[in-house]
Amino acid sequence: MGVSRRSAIKLSSLLPFAFMVPNPLDNKLSSNEHGPRGLHAKSLRLGIIGFGIRGEQLLRALGFPTKQWVEENREKEAYHDYLNQENLNVTITGVCDLFDVRASKALEASGVSARRFGNYKELISAQDVDAVIIATPDHMHAPMIIEAARNGKDVYVEKCLTHRLEEVEEVYQVVKTNEITFQLGHQLRQKDTYHKAKDILYLDVLGKVSLIQSSTNRNTPDGAWIYDIPLEANESNIDWAQFDSKNEFDLDRFFRWRKYWDYGTGLAGDLFTHEYDSLNAIMELGIPHSAMASGGIYYYQDGREVPDVFQASFEYPKFGLTLLYSATLSNDATRETMVMGSDATMYLGNNIKIFPCRNSKKYANKLASGIMNTESAFYEYPTKNENLDSVDAVSGATSRYFQKKGMMSTYRNGRKLDPTHLHIMEWLLCIRNGWDTSCNIEAAYQEAIVAHMATISYRKGKKVVWDETEKRVKW
Repeated sequence: MGVSRRSAIKLSSLLPFAFMVPNPLDNKLSSNEHGPRGLHAKSLRLGIIGFGIRGEQLLRALGFPTKQWVEENREKEAYHDYLNQENLNVTITGVCDLFDVRASKALEASGVSARRFGNYKELISAQDVDAVIIATPDHMHAPMIIEAARNGKDVYVEKCLTHRLEEVEEVYQVVKTNEITFQLGHQLRQKDTYHKAKDILYLDVLGKVSLIQSSTNRNTPDGAWIYDIPLEANESNIDWAQFDSKNEFDLDRFFRWRKYWDYGTGLAGDLFTHEYDSLNAIMELGIPHSAMASGGIYYYQDGREVPDVFQASFEYPKFGLTLLYSATLSNDATRETMVMGSDATMYLGNNIKIFPCRNSKKYANKLASGIMNTESAFYEYPTKNENLDSVDAVSGATSRYFQKKGMMSTYRNGRKLDPTHLHIMEWLLCIRNGWDTSCNIEAAYQEAIVAHMATISYRKGKKVVWDETEKRVKW
């Protein structure tokens, strides 16, 4: 979907020239999809580790929905969008989940080529597995990535890259050393809106950017990670020893692991990383000089350890800007990301709107003449209205939040597509052609360091600093 004629005319009248950066994935598809090493090249054999909410979404993005999802969504827009996906020419040869019920569900969706592995190391070492997708709790990410890289298996892993700060460097080095194709699961990099935002910043539409505000607001039980616990779940069908070798069996900790520091990375690693990575893709922010975070458990008195209200400030003196992030799990007011420049403010979410500043020097004449005014956006990039009822029944409330943020769909050449599907497609194209992914290990390293800086600051109650020379966080 391109810029509307009205928007293009408006923007071009304000700028000295027009320049639109093409989407990298579009370039790859247009030049290679019919070639010998393109999208429909030799089939790849994949293994998936973890089949919870996100694992099921990833498998569906690959072209393998569960029968239950198909039955519940056949008459909905979500099913039509699914049918629009490209055939990625992959087979699922291995699945691994510690809960028998989910493992069986994954096998059913994956088809006759798949077999279950009881241990992730067995799946990774299997000769009929070329690459792995990791959708487990955060505390399992690092050992699984390391094991896969050492076995020469390409990796797609969900955020946050690692559970602990100490794991980041080892993961980075092993991925680099073994030269695997690596993709971190930040699908917002595929959003049309974010590619347009990068164009805008390239053209210096906003002036000097000195402040960015981003946020996360959710107000549902599953948005606060209070997921339903299956009635059939018990010690006999859950491999607790692999999940946690320290604590006693606990269904709440197993299914609602994001509430606990032993397994998750809190709001910084789970939610802020979406905001950070999209901004890093647009602005190449990198690692900040310092981070200061605060918050607390103010609403959900359910035994959780991670905060339900969280805010953090990241300082970038080399760019002369501050990035502010705030989040609550008990309010659902929509707050778009604001990129604030000396001449204009860009509101960024599922669409883009740019408003001039009252005292802008760049637009002073246009403001004085009435061509522009501070109450009206002088540039808009809209996407089609999206039906929030089209999200899947498995994670509806969470998906509604992601829909508002623009994470559930995007447009390519007039087609509505799932950014997760596009992000996995990019990873597969890069495997087949020896290219680097957009959310590669360099971006993943930066994401993990920034998230851990915020979490450490919150837990220690003090400011933390990144030592660029020594490549370490200090407090």
